[in-house]
Amino acid sequence: MSEEMILKHSAPTLARIKTASLFSCDFESSEELKEDMRRFNRQFVKKGLRILPLRYKDGRALIYIYRPKLLLRDLEHSYARSLLGSLGYVQGSASLSVARLKNRFAESEEFPHEIGLFLGYPPEDVKGFIEQGSRGYKCKGCWKVYFDEEKALKLFEQYRHCTSVYTRKHAQGRTLDKLTVSAG
Repeated sequence: MSEEMILKHSAPTLARIKTASLFSCDFESSEELKEDMRRFNRQFVKKGLRILPLRYKDGRALIYIYRPKLLLRDLEHSYARSLLGSLGYVQGSASLSVARLKNRFAESEEFPHEIGLFLGYPPEDVKGFIEQGSRGYKCKGCWKVYFDEEKALKLFEQYRHCTSVYTRKHAQGRTLDKLTVSAG
C-alpha cells in the first residue's frame, strides 16, 4: 500500500478535516499488507490516526483509516447512538465500535448502512439513505445528501481541494508524516 494511495483516498482525514476514509486496495500478500498497516500505525498513532482492514476478499482489502477521537465524537450524536445501539454496538468506545463494524462486514456481503456514521457523514444524511435508499437525495459527492445541500457541497469542495494540495505537496517531496496533522 503506497503513500500515494493513502493520500489519494485519505487526504482530508490526514488533514483532520474528515473523521475517516475508506478505500480498496489490491494485495498479493496479506502478511505484507498487514505489515504495511502495522508500520503506518506505529508511525501515526502519535498523530491520532489508525488504519486497519475491514474486509479481505478476492485479493482486495477494504482499508479504513480513521481518527479515534473524532470518531468517538461523531458516534455520540443522538441518531448515531440510537441506530448503533440497536445494532449491538458498544457505546463510548471507538475501538469497540470499529471492531463491531468489522464484524458487520464479516456477517454480510452488503455494506452495513451505518458505515456513513464511521466516515464522518452527517447523521441526518445517513438516516436519509437508510430510510430512502437511492431516492430523494438532493445531490451526491462523497455521500448522498438528503438535508443540508449547501453545507455538503462546501465540504465536498474542501475535501477535493485538500486532496489536490496534499497530492501536489507530496509530489514536491513532502512526506506523509509532514503532511499529517497531529491530533488536537
